[in-house]
Amino acid sequence: MRPNLKQSKKPKTKNMYWTLELASKLEDAPWPATKEELIDYATRSGAPLEVLENLQEIEDEGDVYESIEDIWPDYPSKEDFLFNEDEY
Repeated sequence: MRPNLKQSKKPKTKNMYWTLELASKLEDAPWPATKEELIDYATRSGAPLEVLENLQEIEDEGDVYESIEDIWPDYPSKEDFLFNEDEY
């Protein structure tokens, strides 16, 4: 547990550019995590340079991020990809 770290739902960013492929590199990150922990995870897991650049663009105020949705609010959920098999 991280004391005295405030949680934020909208990170202050400059020019982040996320794609599904880039964001998927953080799916197994140790959530909840701070910016530094995410950068460390991305580095250790061999994530593409673009993922590291995006994470570095976050203006850090000691926030703890609960999931990729806290960093990229438009990240599609698993429900976005489900379809009714009875229709096909």
